[in-house]
Amino acid sequence: MQDKKDNKLNKNVNIKNKNTGNINGKNNDVQNAGKQNVNGKNNSLKNAGKQNVNSKNNSLKNAGKQNINVKNVSLKNSHKSSVCPYSIKCGGCEYIDMPYKEQLKLKEKQVRKLLNKHCEVKPIIGMANPFNYRNKVHAVLGRNRHGEILSGIYENNSHRIINVESCMIENRNADEIIQSIKGLLKSFKIKVYDEDTGYGLLRHILVRTGHKTGEVMVILVLVSPILPSKNNFVKALRKLHPEISTVVINVNDKKTSMVLGKRDIVLYGKGYIEDVLCGNRYRISPQSFYQINPVQTEVLYNKAIKLAGLTGNEMVIDAYCGIGTIGITASSKAKEIIGVELNPDAVKDAYNNAKINGIKNIKFTCDDAGKFMVKMADNGMTADVVFMDPPRSGSTEEFIDSLVKMSPDNVVYISCNPVTLERDLCYFEKCGYRAEVAYPVDMFAMTSHVETVCLLTKKAQ
Repeated sequence: MQDKKDNKLNKNVNIKNKNTGNINGKNNDVQNAGKQNVNGKNNSLKNAGKQNVNSKNNSLKNAGKQNINVKNVSLKNSHKSSVCPYSIKCGGCEYIDMPYKEQLKLKEKQVRKLLNKHCEVKPIIGMANPFNYRNKVHAVLGRNRHGEILSGIYENNSHRIINVESCMIENRNADEIIQSIKGLLKSFKIKVYDEDTGYGLLRHILVRTGHKTGEVMVILVLVSPILPSKNNFVKALRKLHPEISTVVINVNDKKTSMVLGKRDIVLYGKGYIEDVLCGNRYRISPQSFYQINPVQTEVLYNKAIKLAGLTGNEMVIDAYCGIGTIGITASSKAKEIIGVELNPDAVKDAYNNAKINGIKNIKFTCDDAGKFMVKMADNGMTADVVFMDPPRSGSTEEFIDSLVKMSPDNVVYISCNPVTLERDLCYFEKCGYRAEVAYPVDMFAMTSHVETVCLLTKKAQ
């Protein structure tokens, strides 16, 4: 789901395109925004052709860079103005002018084309409401040549800011909060940051929303820890939006493309919000990874756990575990779960989340998942089930080799890139495993990205 941590963003990248599908937090979802930048202007046949994926000649090196095959796709509305006023310059929602049913057909067709030779591909699982699903919204601040304040996203392949008032895939209330903050800046004499001169205070605004709890966190990214009239500013903002649960300053004084700095200062509230996913509660801080489409994440996780065939007696490894969401969700159906994650901040979040939910049969380790499994195998240990949720670039032969040494009966592969999934299935087959079934899940409606959860089992000896 990535992405998978909440820091990096190339300034040429539309933050809305974070839909890279790193579900478990391997790299920050803001960081993974960069992986989502798709050059799909106008949704035209010409540009659609640029998205073509040739899986036959896809190398290990380049597989992760491939996107969705939309060759020979012609949108009925491509010659008309888009339903989104920003789509031509933004380029983030390549399918915005395509009927949703057609989007699903196209994504399912692509997954089938890649995976049919390996296993049965089930019908894609779409959304009941494919709009306004993003629970994390980011706006970059700047000014136009007339000195007017802009808030929005970077134009595709440029440093120019598109002034966005509302986005069709973002949480509506979050968009309104950003516009309210923008409206308060002049009266509080808060200058927006100029990336060329380095002058100004406010660089970015992030709004995070708990889908189930309704809690709202506002993050103001400043170049200085000092916000003029901070108490009055928060009071004015909460008067407009009393639903705001907490307001945090994040200090980023570096001349960098990274969105978030390392220092957070709480102005109001607890400094974090909470949300509920698959019946478990998660704490979300400014730096935390959290799935941007929790509705479909629940669909994806429940399907993955069902495919694993857990009976309550299994030892499970949650590789690339991020903040532990998959392992925590599966904990009630397994005997023991070990989550492995290389990012120390994610491991800390994972332990906190397990503690919040009172889960005793899960532990986490900060290590490379492949190396960890090799050490376990060398010590004579085995696993019954392995969940793996790699980034868009897919897994590696080294990781798969280490997994095979653990000899799990079932492997559940959650993929955000069907091209690299297909490549990895080929290697799994060489190692004695076969794919049984795959379910495409539409996590990122209006874009070309598609998640797939696939079950692999050991071949009979």
